[in-house]
Amino acid sequence: MTLPTPASPAGPLPVHSRHVNAAGLDLHYLECGSGDPVLLLHGWPTSSFLYRNILPAIAAAGRRAIALDLPGFGRSSKPLDVRYSFDFYARALDGFTAALGLERLGLVVHDLGGPVGLYWACNNLPRIERLALLNTLVYPELSAAVIAFGLACMIPGLRSLLTSAAGLRFAMHLGVADKHRLQPDTIAGTQAPFRTRAARAALLKSALGLSARGLRHIATTLPSLRAPVRIIYGARDRILPDVATTMRRVARDLPQATLTELPDCGHFLQEERPQEVAALLAEFFAGPAAADGVGSNGNGSGRHH
Repeated sequence: MTLPTPASPAGPLPVHSRHVNAAGLDLHYLECGSGDPVLLLHGWPTSSFLYRNILPAIAAAGRRAIALDLPGFGRSSKPLDVRYSFDFYARALDGFTAALGLERLGLVVHDLGGPVGLYWACNNLPRIERLALLNTLVYPELSAAVIAFGLACMIPGLRSLLTSAAGLRFAMHLGVADKHRLQPDTIAGTQAPFRTRAARAALLKSALGLSARGLRHIATTLPSLRAPVRIIYGARDRILPDVATTMRRVARDLPQATLTELPDCGHFLQEERPQEVAALLAEFFAGPAAADGVGSNGNGSGRHH
């Protein structure tokens, strides 16, 4: 399947919808372009659909841009007999990258895909060629908003509402600073994978499986990363209201990071500022994969834009 995408000056850059069997799962992903790979991970309750307007720009920069539907999301398998733990996701990413032949790669993480991707990255530091963080969790010190969300996912009635079509629409509206930027097809694309009761049950399980132990592992290991790092976040994030504090801490832990704040943007910056986010990521990942710890846009000195 090929999804319609904006045309570049050189012509259209098609986004292809593909499946692969890995780690005992049917994993769906979107792919655009060729070259050294960049893997993009979404969060809750989104999917690879979140990156549909981002992939062509990264591909135009000379990269093979790949957005995965994590297990439990999108068109990937949604097993109900597993715990959606750090190790479960790590096995899925191990299998997925092996199946696609991805050795060293660029990595983009957002929301739940942040801790999932960073945990995997911390166990594969030599394979991370460049790292980009969008609005995401990183550390074990959780905000009141995140704790309240986790509790809501365990309360009968309320948890059903969270994963309903109305609840998903509310989540997307909450996640932008200007809800008028959300088109009806954006809401529909977010709701589509969760039409069945089983899919909604898997979505709830995915929100509750990550442990404090895994977050502590990230906090202690991530500062060892020597690859170039790009931080881009929407400052008006009502889902992760402490995002500015988190990103400043990341910048301290990874002094090679370049940080950009989008002041009038919310949590789902890929939807609210797709062209700006795409351009920033394309600039960061432009060109072939860098040698270990060296990148065209990361010279060991952090910058703020």
